[in-house]
Amino acid sequence: MVDHGSFVDVQGNYIDGRWIPPQDGRYDVVDPSTEQVIATAPDAGVADVASAVGAARRAFDSGPWPRLDPAERGRCLQQLSDALLARADDLYRLAQQEWGCTANERLIHVEGPAFMAGHSAELASVPAEAPLDAWGAGGNTLLRYEPLGVVAAMTPWNFPHTLNVMKLGAALAAGNTLVLKPSPLTPLAGFALARIIAEETDIPHGVVNVVAPRGIAASRALTQDPGVDMVSFTGSSAVGRDVMAAAAASMKRVLLECGGKSASILVDDVEITDALLERLLFEGCTLHAGQACILNSRLLVPDAIHDEVVDRLCALARAVVLGDPRDPDTTMGPLISREHLERVETFVAQAESEGATVRAGGRRPKDQFSGYFFEPTILTDVTPDAAIAQEEVFGPVLTVLRYRTDDEAVVIANDSPYGLGGAVWGTDVDRALGLARGMRTGQVSINGTIAGDAPFGGFKQSGIGREGGLLGLRGYMEPKVIGVPS
Repeated sequence: MVDHGSFVDVQGNYIDGRWIPPQDGRYDVVDPSTEQVIATAPDAGVADVASAVGAARRAFDSGPWPRLDPAERGRCLQQLSDALLARADDLYRLAQQEWGCTANERLIHVEGPAFMAGHSAELASVPAEAPLDAWGAGGNTLLRYEPLGVVAAMTPWNFPHTLNVMKLGAALAAGNTLVLKPSPLTPLAGFALARIIAEETDIPHGVVNVVAPRGIAASRALTQDPGVDMVSFTGSSAVGRDVMAAAAASMKRVLLECGGKSASILVDDVEITDALLERLLFEGCTLHAGQACILNSRLLVPDAIHDEVVDRLCALARAVVLGDPRDPDTTMGPLISREHLERVETFVAQAESEGATVRAGGRRPKDQFSGYFFEPTILTDVTPDAAIAQEEVFGPVLTVLRYRTDDEAVVIANDSPYGLGGAVWGTDVDRALGLARGMRTGQVSINGTIAGDAPFGGFKQSGIGREGGLLGLRGYMEPKVIGVPS
């Protein structure tokens, strides 16, 4: 095992400010680049989950956190932001090992979450009560936002530290308490966050609890426990539907950020530069080895420029350096597990059997003898209704689709059960804006422009609700209307 200090040495689940030895034993955490065990993580049983919920419940019902001056909550979150920046190098080493973060992704996985925590500190002080301009009975009407209560945050393995901090920051800024359940593929990220909170902040005990169950029963308990008021989930649409169904029994509030099969449209007046093509490849294929729900994994290209775009993209794809994220020359790391690697292989093989052409990649690299690596893959000759153009691969696979008119491009972009992201690239911004307005999706960037703290979430099976910014903060709160006589 490789020791990075306390971040891999986890004694137990973090409950009510203490490290509690697990009732269900421990499980291995594997480096996806080397297939070697780097640590063991504490499993959590149903009883552990219930203890964590109980601690969060007490901290909300009778503890100081929901009743603190918002500026004091903001101070604690700023402490967290400062500590995350101070421990950035340690967190980066963990990110390289546990989930395969490469140097060109460090900002997203390491410094970015620290800045998110700082933004949450600012949001904590946004006034939660204001007059409402409403018609009706005499007097005044106040619109007040109050914390929901206990939030169960369930995060995936692809951007574990980023999503842990994003959900925790919003929930705590709103005045809630939290039970965080990281993925059992990347549990160390969640426990690292808990250790920093315990050692570097004044956040009271019980406000943040971290459990990492491997079993379905303990995970499902979080969605069913009557002590939980809200479930905030990021992951696949299939699991999101299960979370929503389980939460419905007690009518818990749900925030679901699920899958995507986003489209990037090249308009025929676009200038095809190397910089544009490199960005299309990164944002549509190689970003975290394609393991990103926001990936623009469908590229819509007009006939006139299709062949040039594909040829140049393939050349860039073949130049991507796969390898251990600790190697500074590596530009794309591994997939998270052998099971997931085999899943991506199956998608590509199925696409070929249905008529797609593999123009680049499409296989495991021949010179990699360990690790879960898959070459950046570009597919052409695909119809919009093909499985590879409809289903989320969650791997480094870019599907290129032809179109003839702007209207057809919008139809193809919307021909998906998902609606999370998207992009339009073109010289005529007004024309590009028209295309963006026609796309049924949660966010669309035109020529790469989008605000960093804008509300994030999707249409259709990409989820319910939004995270990020003030709108995201309000998603962790309940609105109350108060009528005051004049």
